[in-house]
Amino acid sequence: MTLVAVVSDYMMHPFYPLFFASRFGIEDPRITGTYFSAVCATVMVAFPVWALVSRRIPELRILVYTQVIAGILAASCAFITDYGLFWVVSLAIIIFKGSYLLVYPFILRITDTDKHVGIISILSVIIHLGSVLGAVFGGIVIDWMQPQYIYLGMAAGDFFQAGLSGWLLLSRRDIPGPVVTEQAARSWADLLPSGTVLRLSVITLFFYYGDFIIRPFFVRYWESVSGMQLRIVSGAVYAIPAAVAVFALWMNRRRKTPESPWHAILPALLLALAGLLLQSWPSTGAIIAGRCLYGWAFFQSAVRFDALLFHVSDPASYAVEYSKIHFFQNLGVLTASFSAGILVEHYPLNVPFIVAFGGYLLVAALYYQLARPHVHPVNPSRS
Repeated sequence: MTLVAVVSDYMMHPFYPLFFASRFGIEDPRITGTYFSAVCATVMVAFPVWALVSRRIPELRILVYTQVIAGILAASCAFITDYGLFWVVSLAIIIFKGSYLLVYPFILRITDTDKHVGIISILSVIIHLGSVLGAVFGGIVIDWMQPQYIYLGMAAGDFFQAGLSGWLLLSRRDIPGPVVTEQAARSWADLLPSGTVLRLSVITLFFYYGDFIIRPFFVRYWESVSGMQLRIVSGAVYAIPAAVAVFALWMNRRRKTPESPWHAILPALLLALAGLLLQSWPSTGAIIAGRCLYGWAFFQSAVRFDALLFHVSDPASYAVEYSKIHFFQNLGVLTASFSAGILVEHYPLNVPFIVAFGGYLLVAALYYQLARPHVHPVNPSRS
């Protein structure tokens, strides 16, 4: 269900400029950027609301209704010709579609704690794979039909999720419902992060900022350095971190996972710094080597950060706690999307990698301060 959700979510992502041009006659890239920002902001606001609702209503029951509504709205977008109406309806889709993010904390809530790292690793690879497949299927639809019919494919994915959620509710009586405790009875105040969750949220804000600031103009950078204008090659180099993530998942499953959730994050961050430095060097070999190092390091760090969040959270609050860190991560993505264009407009194409390097240095320093008391606990008798 997660794979289908990600595929349907990413089908239109690479083709919004083409869709806006063919459907509404709009070719200004700034409008596309503004729309992307609106989508990101909508998810940031909507998901915490669904997280609160999931404290009273089972996640799968929420998905039955929200994905049906999202599917109906997505199908209607294939036939809307008014740009203003499209904005209203398409952002309403995001509000209801965003409830599928509840699946992530739900799976971890019904899974033993010692299996969390493995489950998070698998879901991370599924998201990588789904984003690639979504772009492929979207391209196939455009080759055969018009760009607006991608929304019919998105609607089919939403209806599939609703149907599978309904089938699980009817066929599996052993699926636990929400864990309602006195702590879970609180509401809007719980959306404000504090303590370790707040510190993790700030750390991952800079972590995802550093990751996404190097993405928008990577293909242009690669082609300027390599001198090759082959989009297949550019896409393959861009996708190296996703391929490395699959290999990293295979390696992680072959070796024993350390019990401490604080394990291996700092070495991975240092490896990511090396990967970013290599990518900033204008050499094809350095860029490819840097992509490989960075792909491995980012996967290991991202998985461990998520595992750490659930380690310090109460199972009854998994969805709410995840919505907090998800908000900060999307804030980092949103900020990176704006600043990448500004940097490239005034500086060389390798500068985003230098900025990302500085961001990861900050992440490593903040994480070291957070992890030190847990990795090297203070001995009271010596203080």
